[in-house]
Amino acid sequence: MSDKATKDQEQQEAEAEVEEFKEDLGPFVVAAETTRMAMVFTDAKKADNPIIFANDSFLKLTGFERDEVLAQSFNFLLAAGTSEESLEKIETAFKSESEVDPEIHYRRKNGSKFWATLFVSPVRDEDGKVVQHFISLVETTKYKNAQVHAAMLIDELNHRVKNTLATVQSIVAQAVRNNSDPMIVRESIETRIAALSRSHDLLARDKWEGAGLHDLVDEALAPFSVTEGRAERFTVEGENIRLSPKATLALGITFNELATNAVKYGAFSNEAGKISVKWTIESKDGNRWLCLRWRETDGPPVKPPSRKGFGSRVIEQGLAHELNGKVDVDYAPSGMVCTLEVPVPLAVLDG
Repeated sequence: MSDKATKDQEQQEAEAEVEEFKEDLGPFVVAAETTRMAMVFTDAKKADNPIIFANDSFLKLTGFERDEVLAQSFNFLLAAGTSEESLEKIETAFKSESEVDPEIHYRRKNGSKFWATLFVSPVRDEDGKVVQHFISLVETTKYKNAQVHAAMLIDELNHRVKNTLATVQSIVAQAVRNNSDPMIVRESIETRIAALSRSHDLLARDKWEGAGLHDLVDEALAPFSVTEGRAERFTVEGENIRLSPKATLALGITFNELATNAVKYGAFSNEAGKISVKWTIESKDGNRWLCLRWRETDGPPVKPPSRKGFGSRVIEQGLAHELNGKVDVDYAPSGMVCTLEVPVPLAVLDG
């Protein structure tokens, strides 16, 4: 007998068994046919548990036609690569030996996959022998995807917390190393942690998916511009490029250091100095870079420092270490110019 003839015979037998099954169970089958829950019955007398009944909700869930389902082994629905563990869970559920309803990965006719919790109940004859299995499926794809997403968020949160704590640790260590006055140490730590907190707040507004560069500059420089009319002495020019969370934190600290230095020694240490912040995306050596320039003018004459300060080390650590960026500081007499370059893949969000 050909494969097709064998298949047709199995189909006819399955359909005949369905009719007997409907007659035996009557109203219960009618209820199963009309419920919104996906349901099937399988023949427990055969080892592969062939399907002898499938309701419309099951067909809608899987995308198969009824004649494509009847006489098929229940496991024909399993997604490719189903683990031995999942197969064992299904077998245990059919034997009524499981205390937990298994959650299994299935496939639809179009090849797409879905998760569903499997509820298997035995149907017994008058002698107590299991003759069919009544199976209902509850799709849990959204729940499963939410679990995976939550796990990813937790991993990402752990990573970010570790990075933040490492930054705080570095701030504290360098502040203590460079100062002996407790008040100076305290101020140094507090101002930098406050800067980090502002960047965190900015990221939190958009669920930590990133932040606009213009928004970051405004947020970082706000504490320095609210006094002595400094707001009018700031010029910010550039598109509101979307920054990655890592770049947002690193650049937030950088802007705080530059502004602090400007208040102590640079353009904001007198009443006439001005600060210009401008950035562009440029192509260099086949790569794209975020190029940002901080320029101070009309401040007191600038003298190069005799040694590298805490702020310089913070900037270099934040950009060079975290973002593989480049920092160039020009202590020109007319005003300090700080040029920052960061590779776009590390700084800017896709899209």
